[in-house]
Amino acid sequence: MKSNQNRHITLIGAGLAGALLATLLARYGWRVDVYEKRGDPRLKGYEGGRSINLALAERGLHALRLAGADDAVMAQAVMMRGRMVHFADGRTALQRYGRDDSEVIWSVHRGQLNVVLLDIAERAGARLHFNRALASVDFDARTACLADDRDGSSHVIDFESLVGADGAGSSLRGAMKARCELGERTEFLGHSYKELEIPPTADGGFSIEPNALHIWPRGRYMCIALPNDGRTFTVTLFLPNEGDPSFQTVRTGADARALFASDFSDALPLIPQLERDFERNPTGLLGTLYLDRWHLDQRAVLLGDAAHAMVPFHGQGMNCAFEDCVALAEHLDATDDRASAFSGFQAERLPNARAIQAMALENYLEMRDRVDDDDYLLQRALERQLAERHPERFVPRYAMVTFQRLPYALALQRGNVQRELLVELTRGHDNLETLDWDAVDAIVAKRLPRLPAGTASPL
Repeated sequence: MKSNQNRHITLIGAGLAGALLATLLARYGWRVDVYEKRGDPRLKGYEGGRSINLALAERGLHALRLAGADDAVMAQAVMMRGRMVHFADGRTALQRYGRDDSEVIWSVHRGQLNVVLLDIAERAGARLHFNRALASVDFDARTACLADDRDGSSHVIDFESLVGADGAGSSLRGAMKARCELGERTEFLGHSYKELEIPPTADGGFSIEPNALHIWPRGRYMCIALPNDGRTFTVTLFLPNEGDPSFQTVRTGADARALFASDFSDALPLIPQLERDFERNPTGLLGTLYLDRWHLDQRAVLLGDAAHAMVPFHGQGMNCAFEDCVALAEHLDATDDRASAFSGFQAERLPNARAIQAMALENYLEMRDRVDDDDYLLQRALERQLAERHPERFVPRYAMVTFQRLPYALALQRGNVQRELLVELTRGHDNLETLDWDAVDAIVAKRLPRLPAGTASPL
């Protein structure tokens, strides 16, 4: 612990990352004020913006454990063992994420999670201020103006440092851009999404297998469904913005029904309010936000989606943001020099954020194009074999990202080598029985160094 003098910090945004960081810093002995533009969701209910279900994995769970929030969150989570692939011919097959039920991910509801984290932050001693939107910042005077949209009033606060946990549309990032070059750029995916819902069965049960992420891959587009603890599934339809089919051609509920009848026929009976949901729910955009700089000396720093928003196809956006929170809290606790803490945080996390952003984009192509491809399935089978034969060297990239806390950048680098191996070793083979396993083992040992101690698969 460093000196308690001036250990006060101001967070902008009381979403998932803001609430978690507030708890971690309060536990380190900081005085924390959190300002949120929305009302308190514990009083007025959760106001969804992006409501794609969240996939909680080991990185996020580690952060929740540090905050003492894991038990409350896991009480509401639904286990997902793998991808339940719904093929175009009506077949289904479960592609496990890990070796067994010790390697799974968890579906959590964004709103419920936010409420749990706010309660825990408040109990830890953080002061939460709702209906306070950041309107402007005077970085020289160290003051910020906050607006209450209920009555139009303004409130000026003093600050030592501001932390932007206010999402991809960050107001703090906008204020920082006026003072320094952040190198901001956003690359949109060219695809968007629409949310639908599978309700419970008449007797209150799940309509389809609850412990899986369901996916209907159809090449340039796809549909997924994640379970909720209320026995519903949140269904997300991903379509291109242009072409056929796309959100240009699928405009009405009737258009959506025709698309499902043609391409997702086994899902259609499960979504009784398809037309209503399609027409009422907004179309969500998908993009990747890149920044070259995350901080303004000792006065402000960004994390989570405010610094590196990503597409949701690796289920790591929240997990990465939670990992940011742990790293920033540790950097701040290690020194009284906030500029040094912020720059050290950026140096540690920016390369890893870039890596998971790249892997999230790659995973979209895999989910929509490859999970029903014969070559891919053979490579997955070899991947499992190599993980069993060489647990100290070969860990599937998904496992490195999801079940371990190996730096994302290292997982990306090793994953690229492993993918090249899988393609090379399966080329010209229809099954694994024709492989020369002695030669395979020698190639793996030559090209893949041993993993850092403590990270190999515990088979």
